[in-house]
Amino acid sequence: MKKIALLTIIAFTASSISASAQKSKKGMKKVLFVVTSNDKLGNTGEKTGFWSEELAAPYYELLDQGVEITIASPLGGQPPIDPKSADPSSATEDTKRFDADKVLQEKLKHTLKLSTVNQKDYDAVFYPGGHGPLWDLVEDKNSIALIESFYTHKKPVAFVCHAPAVLKNVKVNGEFLVKDKKVTGFTNEEEEAVGLTKVVPFLLEDALTQNGAKFSKIANWQPYAVEDGLLITGQNPASSKLVAGKLLQQLK
Repeated sequence: MKKIALLTIIAFTASSISASAQKSKKGMKKVLFVVTSNDKLGNTGEKTGFWSEELAAPYYELLDQGVEITIASPLGGQPPIDPKSADPSSATEDTKRFDADKVLQEKLKHTLKLSTVNQKDYDAVFYPGGHGPLWDLVEDKNSIALIESFYTHKKPVAFVCHAPAVLKNVKVNGEFLVKDKKVTGFTNEEEEAVGLTKVVPFLLEDALTQNGAKFSKIANWQPYAVEDGLLITGQNPASSKLVAGKLLQQLK
């Protein structure tokens, strides 16, 4: 009898743990990361892509808090990493973790095709920067529609560094999403500092300002993030964790 009772207790405990785990997983927040598929830096013959720090820092900031992350790109599959962001001189603790993370590397090899994702499956969307998005995501109809859908369904939309540029063509109820909104992003001064003002198709700061945004900034390369309702933007790579922190607060 004692043996039967013990087995019953064990079975009940296992069942409770399983149910609790399922309930926990069901309650997990889900965030979609959208990265560029473009690896060409204009007509320079140089390579670009997404900036590894801007994916890695927010990724781990969210992952370590139990957030489930899916990654998508316009073409699906392996997205290009800006080679300059992989340089040892740009390394941070997060990029070192990224370089050693086999699970994340595998996930990046199989990013979802952007046209197949639906905002209904996620609680928020986040866009890492790098120069790559300026040539594909800015004009990508799936990306534009996705951001609009997240925003109109009262879900946070977050961007860092060059990624706020993808808001250039996003409209809500016929008006630019950024109109009268507080935003930031890679500044004209920072673009000039990296010598690419004549290479990029447009200057992010100018484009968002022209669309009615209340653009603010601080000194080059300093951490700075702005939150205006559901819209979260960060100025540069150093701002990645600030953006992730604000996104986490909204998810809670």
